Amino acid sequence: MKVIKFGGSSLASATQINKVKNIIQEDPERRFVVVSAPGKRTPDDTKVTDALIQYYKEYTDGKDVSAIQNWIIGRYQAIADELNFTPKSMTQIATSIKELATLPIEGNDFLYDTFLAAGEDNNAKLIAEYLSSQGLPARYVHPKKAGIIVSAEPGNARILPSSYDKIEELAHSCEIVVVPGFFGVTPDNQICTFSRGGSDITGSIIAAGVKADLYENFTDVDGIFAAHPGIIHNPHSITELTYREMRELAYAGFSVLHDEALIPAYRGRIPLVIKNTNNPSHPGTRIVLEHTDQTLPVVGIAADDNFVSINMSKYLMNREVGFGRKVLQILEELNIRWEHMPTGIDDLSIVLRSRELTPIKEEEILRQLNHKLEVDHADIEHDLSIIMIVGEHMKSHIGVAATATEALSQENINLSMISQGASEVSVMFVVKREERDKALRSLYHAFFKNE
Repeated sequence: MKVIKFGGSSLASATQINKVKNIIQEDPERRFVVVSAPGKRTPDDTKVTDALIQYYKEYTDGKDVSAIQNWIIGRYQAIADELNFTPKSMTQIATSIKELATLPIEGNDFLYDTFLAAGEDNNAKLIAEYLSSQGLPARYVHPKKAGIIVSAEPGNARILPSSYDKIEELAHSCEIVVVPGFFGVTPDNQICTFSRGGSDITGSIIAAGVKADLYENFTDVDGIFAAHPGIIHNPHSITELTYREMRELAYAGFSVLHDEALIPAYRGRIPLVIKNTNNPSHPGTRIVLEHTDQTLPVVGIAADDNFVSINMSKYLMNREVGFGRKVLQILEELNIRWEHMPTGIDDLSIVLRSRELTPIKEEEILRQLNHKLEVDHADIEHDLSIIMIVGEHMKSHIGVAATATEALSQENINLSMISQGASEVSVMFVVKREERDKALRSLYHAFFKNE
């Protein structure tokens, strides 16, 4: 029993949807299909989700929305016309798009989510009907009926543990079940979305709920590469990753798979494979609980931008009970999330995403550090990037960190800081943004030059 998820690029046109149909048709174990909203047909095209965002803005601004309504409806109609079939659901799709502009605006915390979710929801109706027209017994199932009940956190919904009992009932279906990705329904019957890209999360939830043997996530690439192909020419292809390795890589910039999507599949002990809709015979990249064969000490290198570091020093900091708690309390009171915290005896740095700070918050942090905690020095460093080398087998290989630092040194790259967790699955290097690409290339060459 397999759960299969298709991204927006896999559902953007009739040509792509026919590839999807063939992929489903060739394996009778592919019984659960999770779909995204239609993506771009060409580089200059507009994603349906982006059009829905524009629709939401025009509606809440009190503007005439007829043009954007017609564009979105026309986008689904164009897909049906290209597929050369007349869907009965087209009237329902058009009605649901137009009815968005009748929803209350004031006091409606879930309005934006409801607009965005329409992309996946209507596409699932269309895809299910098309599969049926091609002789594949398929039916559309709304997330509420599927049992995807989520927390009432607009734009950041989380599946409620009690949902899995209801989702498990889907396993008894004799038809191909087509579920829209990206959103669930709250206990109060409100549409609530996962963070953007959350169709991956829906696929993972369904896979865990029905206790699937495999979760196949189809994208537009042949699996996962050891480094970003936009920076590294023809990078090494990864055949197998563990969930912990993938989580680290996804966090640090690998955008192939939504990092939160790993959690339900990991907890359900469901193997996951990243495959290419345009090249379905390629084995792709498998994500498993434990490596099944020998692998390199470093399996991948990821980089991400837009970090800042709050740096402070205070003589005898290590003697002061509760100092770290007081620093983190300052951030908590300002509703700031932090990512990493490298320390020394008298020094402490906190690395966080730049989006967490505003000029006012920065000023308040420095004020409290200087006057409340009486540090000797405090500053905030901007325009930082993190680079992470990742591999579960690093801990059993001597000299991995030495190889990395030597490679960076040879390129005269100055390290702002280094951090490694107790699990030894990853080592993080912080560099200035302008040195990111050079640092990534030097590390890739050090670990993969013979591959």
